[in-house]
Amino acid sequence: MESLLFTPGFISVFDNASPSKEFRWLASVFCGIFMCKIVYDITATVSLLCFKGYGNLSNAKKVEWNNRGFSTFHAIVVAFASLYLLLLSDLFKEDYDELIINRTSAVSETIFGISIGYFFTDLAMIIWQYPALGGLEYILHHVLSMFSIILALISGQAQIYILMVLFSECTTPFVNLRWYLDVAGQKNSTLYIFNGIALFLGWLIARVILFIYLFIHTAIHFDQVKQVFPLGFYCLLTVSPVLFAMNAFWFWKIAKGLIKTLSKARHTQ
Repeated sequence: MESLLFTPGFISVFDNASPSKEFRWLASVFCGIFMCKIVYDITATVSLLCFKGYGNLSNAKKVEWNNRGFSTFHAIVVAFASLYLLLLSDLFKEDYDELIINRTSAVSETIFGISIGYFFTDLAMIIWQYPALGGLEYILHHVLSMFSIILALISGQAQIYILMVLFSECTTPFVNLRWYLDVAGQKNSTLYIFNGIALFLGWLIARVILFIYLFIHTAIHFDQVKQVFPLGFYCLLTVSPVLFAMNAFWFWKIAKGLIKTLSKARHTQ
């Protein structure tokens, strides 16, 4: 571990830091935490006014209901931001002289800070309500995600791969909608079936195929990837496969659930 901390490669992890950047990073983290609090309260207020069954939910269900509100909001924000940075902006164009693993921007760093704030808040709630909001696999997922984002933020390296992973959050609204419909007693509705199909396809594209593309991209640019500071390099080679394995396992469960739902709908007809 000492070699990771004191090699010249690791020391360069702090080259991306400056007083102004550090202030912006902290501000964006607190914005992420504040965002979660605001959306949590808005979700509770709007749900109480618009959904008759909300008032009859248990306190534990209300907490999870509101928690899923800010997780959905975060997912939408980071998915659109990641899509913009990866495809629409010029940040990661191949024809630039700067190494693709060293490219960063104020927008990407702000999004990372907001995501750190979100994952910290959600992790705190998961631990506080354990195991109502998720088991150990959710804790592992959030810890690995936060750790990877923090390394990319302070080093300014490998941000393209963090953005790919953050884009996979676009499946979260479908996961949450399925839960909402289940709690509302709408498991037999057409919307539940269509949402299940959208979740299956979205998960396949964003959390399976996209991760395979990430591995291919890493292999093609491995000469650059090797220049990432040691801890970041080993994190990239280990955390991504772990997250992919978790995504593949959840995809298997989603596929089984979809088959069961479609089979039930067919028999109902």
